[in-house]
Formats: sequence, structure tokens, C-alpha cells
Amino acid sequence: MSVDQEEVVSQQPATQPNSRKVSIVTHDGSTLHGHDNLGFESPRSRKVSSASEHAEMGPVRKKSILHNAHAFESQGNNLNSIYHNHEDCAKYANGDARIKKHSVHSVTDSMHSRTRFSDVAEDEDQRIPCCGLMASWWYTFCIKCRSNEPPHPSWQPPMWNKLCPYPFCPTYRQFSRIIALCLIGILSWGIVYTVLGETAAPGGQLFQLILLTICAHLGGWLMSLTTLPALIGMLFVGLLFQNVGLVDFDKNFNEVTKELRKIALVIILIRAGLDLDPHALKRLKFTVIKLGLVPWLVEAGIIAITTHFFLDLPWIWGCLLGVIIAAVSPAVVVPCLFRLRSKGYGVAKGIPTLIIAVAGIDDATSVAIFGIMQSIMFSNDSLTMQILQGPISIVGGIGFGIIWGLISCYAPEKHDPFVVPLRILMLLVGGLIAVFGSERIGYGGAGPLGCVAAAFVSLVCWSKQGWEIEENPAVTAFEIFWMIFEPILFGITGAQIKISELDPNIVSIGIGCLIAGVVIRILATILVGIGCKLNLKEKIFVALSWMAKATVQAALGPVALILVTESGNEKDKIYADTVLMICVLSIMLTAPTGAILITLSGPRLLTKTKFPVVPEEWRRSHRPSIRDISIIDEEEEKDETLDSVHSENVIKEPNKGEP
Repeated sequence: MSVDQEEVVSQQPATQPNSRKVSIVTHDGSTLHGHDNLGFESPRSRKVSSASEHAEMGPVRKKSILHNAHAFESQGNNLNSIYHNHEDCAKYANGDARIKKHSVHSVTDSMHSRTRFSDVAEDEDQRIPCCGLMASWWYTFCIKCRSNEPPHPSWQPPMWNKLCPYPFCPTYRQFSRIIALCLIGILSWGIVYTVLGETAAPGGQLFQLILLTICAHLGGWLMSLTTLPALIGMLFVGLLFQNVGLVDFDKNFNEVTKELRKIALVIILIRAGLDLDPHALKRLKFTVIKLGLVPWLVEAGIIAITTHFFLDLPWIWGCLLGVIIAAVSPAVVVPCLFRLRSKGYGVAKGIPTLIIAVAGIDDATSVAIFGIMQSIMFSNDSLTMQILQGPISIVGGIGFGIIWGLISCYAPEKHDPFVVPLRILMLLVGGLIAVFGSERIGYGGAGPLGCVAAAFVSLVCWSKQGWEIEENPAVTAFEIFWMIFEPILFGITGAQIKISELDPNIVSIGIGCLIAGVVIRILATILVGIGCKLNLKEKIFVALSWMAKATVQAALGPVALILVTESGNEKDKIYADTVLMICVLSIMLTAPTGAILITLSGPRLLTKTKFPVVPEEWRRSHRPSIRDISIIDEEEEKDETLDSVHSENVIKEPNKGEP
């Protein structure tokens, strides 16, 4: 029903003074009939106040109850939220709940504004009448599995709602989408099989990789239903497949997995550069550098020392392991911060931005230092060239990144109709050539720095040309790239571990070394945070947020093992196995623990703003990102009101003489 409607009132004869017919004529010509509600009757005249000039008022406008079934059904649709809450459902059944009154406008809008289950039929038999069933874990699980759907109605077979009841079965739109994706996947595999032959056949290496990737994605989705990071499920799927014999990559296929890890590393580093907010970095530059590098150096040093004395790793291998372990994973931190951000925790002081900025700096530092150390360890150059390896890699990587970022700013031209895909491709190929090319010439540390620098310089230049930092199409594209490579990276990393070959003594000591590094890093972060305008609770929360490990460890952990396998040194192979084992242990221990601690400690340690402002989700990707996390001015926020929200539910009373 539309707001623009006409009310026609016809008085009855004087013999029935309290009976009056009411008709509402809608814009499409249909008429809704009803009669006065005697429960809302009031005296013909009443006094306002003894001191008022207007001692009496005339007849008061009466409200009416419409008997049209469609109007009642519309109101019933608006009460659907009551039935979906088991606590309110119990109150409603006992008659204790007061039903909210809605205007015609709010009732009609509610019919079109439902976005979660828009294509579920409105039949009465579709609703779940039992509140106990809705409170059950199975019902909650099914609701959790349902994805957000656009509000547009979809076609479905006539018997679909009876064969697949809501919410225990997918909607026809979701079912047809799954069928389409399965058909596309099967036909794509058929094309690959006809081209490559046996390697893509069941049991072949490529077929195992495809199967592992698909199952890792499903495992990550199931893990995400528990609010834990999806990468944990992906890692466990790879570990399971390897140890039950579903996948077994041979040495020849290790080259393929090695290159896939490099591509995933490029995507990680470019996302880290695009996630750096230049305005926040300019304002928090000293804080970010201090909190980013000092705790990183402390944890890397603790890991190197403990593994040297307790696991008998050489100093160079211990330092290499410490550099890898000290990196923080944005893939774990960002979703947890997004949930806290949506509730208003910590946004007034820009704590989410600070945490993500430090995580990006940690990742870039770890990857760059790892590349330098890797080049030195497996290089046959002279001592002088090995000493110059570090400075040349740092200067060359940053220089390449700045030059490529400036080129990406002016080519393509900003008004080019294909500017978005061209800029994304420029950034991607620049990062790929930086990583692959630097390794080719023997300066592996330059490539990662070039990726981060190119992404950051491009972001600054594009923002000056009109692209908003919070709404950068390149961020969306690399989120999609990461959705593709995340299950590949963590699946093949988990598949590197064989439980039967693990040494319990090394595992237990490795866990002790990891715990020591994390605890000392937390203490160091709290001490270094003195003078950063954060109170003690906020310092503790920031320190806990930087304990999660995942992406860099999965990307760099197996690299040393692959390089050592190629050289054929058995002693170094033992060291490389230890490095990989501790990297996987760090992901298993710190990623879920960090996600749980961030989620639980955030409401207790951070200050909650009164009216959190959730940014509009313009992205097509459903995953939260750093671009969904922004800083809110606490003073401006106090001035916000909810007048616009309340005004939607108010319809002005028509003046006398108006139809």
C-alpha cells in the first residue's frame, strides 16, 4: 500500500452516533473497508487545562480497524521479526509483549526491505510456529548457513516450498547457483583433462590439487560458521588429506606449488600496501613504527635464541625462523576487528587502523628480511656481495615500488573507460615481476618491498586523482584474488606435514618456544606503548591482537625446505623440516587463540562508542576488509541523532478540509 492514499468518511444516521464506515482508497483504485474501533472512542469534548484559554476541544478524530484481509496480512509480515526471536515469541504467546504500532509507510516498506530471506514464500505454513524449535541448535545452524540474498523476488517451482522447507533447505536461487557452479567446474575440468592428459585425471597431481583446493574452501566455510578464521579449516583439510592418503605431491609437482606460493605472497603483500591508510599513517607515524618494529624484533630474537639452545638450530636458521614467526596475520585480525568495529569498540582512538597498519609493516619487514637471508644462505657470492645484499635489496625494492607506483598513476589515464581493470593488472604484474625477477637476479629481499611500496604509492596517487581511499576498486579485486589463492596456500601448507614423521620432543619444545615468544612480545608491546595515548586496557588488547600468525608463515615456511631439497644437503633438510613444523604449529596455536582473544577481550578492554557508524558495504565481496574499518571522531559522534530513523515511522495527520 502506498503512502498517497485517500480516506473517505461517511457518517451514519443520528440513531447510530457511534457507528461510522471508513474506506481507504489506494493509488491503484482498490478500496479497503472498515468501521470505527469503539475501544478508541473518546468523549465529544474534553478539557485541556483549567488554566488554558481553550477549555474545551471539539470532536476528536477516531482511529479505525480495517477488516480487509490483505491489510492484516501486511501487518503480520511486519511482525515476522517477533516470531523469529524466541524470547519475544514467548512473550507474544503469553500476551505480555506489546506490539509496536507502525504507519502505513513503515508497513509497506517492511514488505520490500527484507534482505535475508527475500525469496521465501509468505504462506502461513512456511513460518515456524514452535519457539522451542527456533531456539534449537539445528535451527540456529541452518540460519547461520543462509547467505544474504538480494531483495528481488526469484522464480521457483510451485512445489519447492513444500519439498524444501525454510530454513532447513536452500532457496531455489541458491540451489540453482550451486548447480550452475558444479556444471561449470565439471566442464572446466573436462577441458583441462583434454589438454593436459593424465595429470588432470583422477589420481593425477593436478587433480589432487584441485580436489584439495575445493575441499579446503569447504572446510574454511564450515570453520567460519564458528566465528573462527576460515584458514584454520583450510589448514586442517590439507593436514587430513595428506595423512589419510588422499593427496601426495611428488618432487616434480613441488615446483608448481612453489610458484603458487609466490603468487599468493604477491597478493598478500599488495593487499598489505593497499590497506595502509596514508592519512592515519601520517598522523600515527611514530606510534606505528615504534609499535611495529620493536615488538617484531623482540619476538624474532626470542624465537632465534630459544630454538638455537633448545632445538640445536644454527644461528642463521634460528634467525630465519624468528623472522618468519614474528609476522602478524591480517587474515585473522581483520574479521575480528570488523565485528568489534560494527559494535563501536575502539573506533574513537583509531585502534583498528593502528593494529592493521602494524600488521602490514610486520608482514613487509618479515618477507623482505627473509628474502635477504635466503639469498645470503643459498648464495655462492663473495663475502663482500653478501654484506651488500641487504642494502641493495632495500634500496632497489623501495625504488622499484615508487617508480612502478608513479607509472601506474599516469598509465592508464584517469578518465580512461578501462581505467579500473588496467590499474589492477598494472599493480598485479608489477608485483609478480618484482618477486619473480628479484629472485632470478639473486636479490630476493627486493621483490616483497617493491610490492608493498608500489601498492602504497599507487594508493596515494589514485586518491589524489579522485579515488576515495575507503572505496578503492583495486582493494575489491585483490580480495577476490585472495579468495581464490587462500585455500590453495593453506591447503598445500597443511599437506606438507606428515604426522607419522613428527618428533614429539621437537613438537613440545617448539610449542614452548612459541609460547615464550608470544608472551614476551605481549609484555614488550605494553612497555613500548607507554606514551602512545592508549590506556592500559587498550595496550593489552593491541598486544593480544598481534599474536595471531597465519599468512606469512604459510607462504614462507615451506620455501626453505624446497630450496634445501634441490641442493640435496641432508643436514639442512632436517633444519628446514623443523622450520616448517614450527610454522605450522604457530598457525594452529595462535590463529584460533588470537581470534578468540580478540573477540572476547574487545568488549572488556575497549571503550564502546554510543552510536557506531557502520560503513556502507559497496563491495561485491562478502568478506570484511580493513576498508570497512575507519576512525570516528568521538566529538562529532556525540552530536548524531536518530531523528531520520524515527521520522520514517511517522505520518502526519491530514488537516481538516483535505481529502
